[in-house]
Amino acid sequence: MKPYQSKYAKSSGTSLAELKKLAWREYHLIQKRTPHRQAYVRSRYFKKDKIFITEFWNHLNQKNRADQLRRLKFFAAGIDLVRNSTFDPLTTQNPNKPGESLHRFSGKTKDGEIFFVQLKELKKTGRKDFMSAFPKKD
Repeated sequence: MKPYQSKYAKSSGTSLAELKKLAWREYHLIQKRTPHRQAYVRSRYFKKDKIFITEFWNHLNQKNRADQLRRLKFFAAGIDLVRNSTFDPLTTQNPNKPGESLHRFSGKTKDGEIFFVQLKELKKTGRKDFMSAFPKKD
């Protein structure tokens, strides 16, 4: 899986409140540009299909504070990857829900750190949701 080179660096911040503020600012910029306030971005890989972002916040709130901090640092780079990547993801069926596919894209931040973005696709409707962005484990 070839990583997409993002134009964004990992967000610099040490506190959860600071990183949430930066991520919410980015999210609201996207939300303002979408017609019905259901925030989405268009993906080049999926031929300009909509990738909805609201599921990211639900998924993030299920994590502990340290994991939230780790994932929020890659939010801007993850959105850039979803919008512009044309590289094939690793696609698997969700083992817990047979009606879902999981797409995992690989990316590299501006400062050279490898990260992954995971999207969920409902097979029945074709809806795609941005689930998470997280760094590669060492």
